[in-house]
Amino acid sequence: MNDKIYLVTGAAGFLGSNICRELVEQGRRVRAFVLPNDKGTAHIPKEVEVVEGNLCDKKSLKNLFDVPANMEIVVIHAASIVTVEPEYNQKVMDVNVGGTKNIVALCQAAANFGKLVYVSSTGCIPEADKGVAIREVADFDGHGFMDCYSQSKALATQYVLGEARKGMNACVVHPSGILGPFDYAVGHTTKTLIQIIKGEMPIAINGTFNLCDVRDLAKGIVSASEKGRRGECYILANKAVSFKKFVRIVNRECGVRRFTLFLPGSLAYTLAKRMEKKAQKTGQKPMLTTFAVYNLIRNNVFDSSKAEKELGYTTRSYTETIGNEIQWLKNEKLI
Repeated sequence: MNDKIYLVTGAAGFLGSNICRELVEQGRRVRAFVLPNDKGTAHIPKEVEVVEGNLCDKKSLKNLFDVPANMEIVVIHAASIVTVEPEYNQKVMDVNVGGTKNIVALCQAAANFGKLVYVSSTGCIPEADKGVAIREVADFDGHGFMDCYSQSKALATQYVLGEARKGMNACVVHPSGILGPFDYAVGHTTKTLIQIIKGEMPIAINGTFNLCDVRDLAKGIVSASEKGRRGECYILANKAVSFKKFVRIVNRECGVRRFTLFLPGSLAYTLAKRMEKKAQKTGQKPMLTTFAVYNLIRNNVFDSSKAEKELGYTTRSYTETIGNEIQWLKNEKLI
């Protein structure tokens, strides 16, 4: 092989575009796979070749893998449907599980295939008791999850690991939540940040979350393409941060003082149950769900020491990331 080409799925997304950016900065040759007419394509570095298609369409995927025979193929499979709705969704399963199986099949069919990095999620790792850091596990059964997204990622992860145990050169990374600049689609976390900055969140839940700077995640994932061992999983997370501390950092970086009332998790859970019950009668979406409360009161402490040791993974402080994102939001006139 004379060279490598990196095939990145989900390249128009928040994480995918940053993976492309990181690869370009390292001087790599990159080909991006995006949905047709995806507006996010405009934010992929101009040095990246773009191929349009759909994970569920094997024909379009073959175009992605159509590369010169003397080039080694490295695939970073970051594409998935992310949803905060817990209900079963067949499309989520078709894309996240079926699409991953299609990627694996084309990797195995390519004579010049080198490696696959599957971007999973910390959400599909079984939760440990409070006070115990959550670590990598070797198997995922796809059962016992509160939401369809986590279930789909568990099933896809298990499939990739199963093929790796048969000899395929593949590893898995588990990012936690994502934070930072360049979120042009304005995802759930960025929307929350904007609400805090604008003073539109006078009431919140006294819980925690685990968020990583998207640039650190991109570096960790690219490092996994070089250093990740076959059949191994790597958690890419940060320190857990309380919602109270997060709001304090946002206020400090914005130079404002806004009062936020934090509800105890137990009270928030009770309110969410009532709202969901009312929503069933009215047909409207509840303002607060038990699943949203669960994500804040669950154990959000993850151990990234394996990735730190083997991949050289590092994370920057919440203060730096939030400060950078606030400046980006100002530049983009989103605040």
